[in-house]
Amino acid sequence: MRIGVLYSRVRPEEKLLFAELERRAADVELIDDRRVVLALGGSSALEPSFDFDVVFDRSLSYSRALANLRVLADRGMPTVNPARVIENCGDKVRTSSLLQAAAVPTPDTRVASTPEAALLAVEELGYPVVMKPTVGSWGRLIARINDRDAAEALLEHKSTLGSYQHSIFYLQRYVDKPERDIRAFVAGGRTLCAIYRRAPHWITNTARGASTENCPVTPEIDDLCRRAARAVGGGLLAVDLVEDRDRGLLVLEVNHTMEFRNSIAPTGVDIPARMIDFVERVASVGWDEAQAPEAQVSEVP
Repeated sequence: MRIGVLYSRVRPEEKLLFAELERRAADVELIDDRRVVLALGGSSALEPSFDFDVVFDRSLSYSRALANLRVLADRGMPTVNPARVIENCGDKVRTSSLLQAAAVPTPDTRVASTPEAALLAVEELGYPVVMKPTVGSWGRLIARINDRDAAEALLEHKSTLGSYQHSIFYLQRYVDKPERDIRAFVAGGRTLCAIYRRAPHWITNTARGASTENCPVTPEIDDLCRRAARAVGGGLLAVDLVEDRDRGLLVLEVNHTMEFRNSIAPTGVDIPARMIDFVERVASVGWDEAQAPEAQVSEVP
């Protein structure tokens, strides 16, 4: 079995995954996505061979991953995750739309295309409101809007930035939650484990210093995670949930290139091993069969 790994930077997560692949004596080729050239017509000595049973995407760049994996999909190359899943998870508008269509409970969300419409949406949701970029991670460029003055200023600033991500206004009702959220890990439609991320700040993200501890995977968490994963197309995913004091558990977002280094110790689950299990299943039996119940292993750790 030959596995190609697309990566941008070797973080602790990639080191753990590479170590697991080495432990299995897998035939692996590492491909730096910053150097990839694809030949669309003719041939190029600059293009990697892509002669693999599966390509495992660990790109940090949403745009690079999407471009590379779309081309590989058109060539019939199995990838984890596929381009369609990355597109569904990487754009928050798309994610929210798919979750809503699948009746997965989420925070009340509004999408507007002009500052004027966005201000009306903010007023309808009621303060405070959270404004997020449509594409982004690690809690960057997220703002809590507490009053109309702040809304007018932030909407004006955002509208002058010019890019697509800043010309679409993605707004959510602020969730009154405990000082924590939940991140759960899903592989092929199976919830592996979950952690609480705790922080006194309203953004509970480990990239911003949140602490972690094990979160028991209750039947409700498991059900929501599997439903959210199905809504975006399945695969290797991290599902973020929040505990709304009024509505209960809500799915906040779904992540397609998950970070997990802070979650192995508190959960006791060998997350990189379970990820490589799924990659190998895709290479052996294909995407759809790899996510079927009979393809799942019986024990998580």
